[in-house]
Amino acid sequence: MKAIPASDSSLLVVFGDVITPEISSCVLACFHALQGLGDTRIRNLHPGYASLLVDFDPLVASHDEIMRVLESTANQSGDRQIGDLVEVPVCYGGDFGPDLDDVSMHTGFSADAVIGLHAGAIYEVCFLGFTGGFAYLGGLPAELQTPRLATPRRAVAAGSVGIAGGQTGIYPAETPGGWRLIGRTPVRMFDPLEDQPTRVMPGDRVRFVPIDGDEFERLGQERR
Repeated sequence: MKAIPASDSSLLVVFGDVITPEISSCVLACFHALQGLGDTRIRNLHPGYASLLVDFDPLVASHDEIMRVLESTANQSGDRQIGDLVEVPVCYGGDFGPDLDDVSMHTGFSADAVIGLHAGAIYEVCFLGFTGGFAYLGGLPAELQTPRLATPRRAVAAGSVGIAGGQTGIYPAETPGGWRLIGRTPVRMFDPLEDQPTRVMPGDRVRFVPIDGDEFERLGQERR
């Protein structure tokens, strides 16, 4: 763990320079340890795959003081809490997953095998970013790693489930995007009007559950 001043009111805590489950686990352990302190000098925490940005109030704390807080939590960080397991229904392929065949061709697996591999894994929410509620999920099977689109789409529908390199994620709202879309969920992943606007939080685990088009429509009606 190495802490670097990122601004006059933040520290960047770096755990490595590659994306691995072990490094992500260290990031989340530190995130939860600091979160559990309830230290009012710390204004916000922003986890990434291999780093944690600690935003603090410079009027009441210095970089050195926050560094000492980090050092005091080092022992606690080894015992990280396990988040909730959230099941997310997904209708794969067709209009909901226009890039499923591309992923199939790139990986050499049939479309059904791609779906089986993707839905058969348990993912961890490493962090939220890009746009409100966008969950970056670790744990994509190595066999499914597929490059991003050469040209991003101007609009990706809310609920779309995509793959980019060794990542998978869920678009919570309609935005531009270059990930390979393999399915879509009718579940609302982000609602700014809720007390907890995001359906998942860093450290939670996600399991995708395949559904058909009729089930997608039924769940979509219930959501409305």
